Amino acid sequence: MLQRLLYNSWYYFNPPWDTGVTPPEVVEAIEGPDALKPGRALDLGCGTGTNSLYLARHGWEVVGVDLAATAVRKARRKAQESGLSVDFYTADVTRLDFLQPPFDLALDIGCFHALDDEGWVRYRGQLRRLLCPGARFMLYAFGPRQGRFTQMGVTPDQVRRLFESDFRLRRVEGGADPTGPSAAWYWLERACGITNSL
Repeated sequence: MLQRLLYNSWYYFNPPWDTGVTPPEVVEAIEGPDALKPGRALDLGCGTGTNSLYLARHGWEVVGVDLAATAVRKARRKAQESGLSVDFYTADVTRLDFLQPPFDLALDIGCFHALDDEGWVRYRGQLRRLLCPGARFMLYAFGPRQGRFTQMGVTPDQVRRLFESDFRLRRVEGGADPTGPSAAWYWLERACGITNSL
């Protein structure tokens, strides 16, 4: 798979998105005045584990998933060196049948926007199954742009339409990513009264 090979090769170096810094939006959700109560968290596209380890330090039971085996190896090494327990898996975020619900939080910082339309649908199905009613889903995604090999990105309307049957979109905050392209944070909540089945 070309995408897997590309991501693996990037992680042999220092890809620009792997900053080693947890975004302030995540810090606010975990440590702010309306902080989420620690529970079980899923870090989608976890990279080298920066945010997974941050959540684990704050009392969360964390599962991190990334397509790049190189990134996952680095994440496991960082967890071991820091004495934190996080379950890291090399896997496609649209194919998470090996994971069991429930999760109280899902975090995606720059993974979802690289999927195609079919991948978006499978991804949504996995979140439907894995997140408990009332769970928070924090998504950071680029707006539409031409990637190196393919078109990527997502609009707020696309996010709203894709997730509206299973999630409530609580907030959208747009802006510019430090690397240049437009981007936005989306705060969603798993709707109650909907069963966790595909």
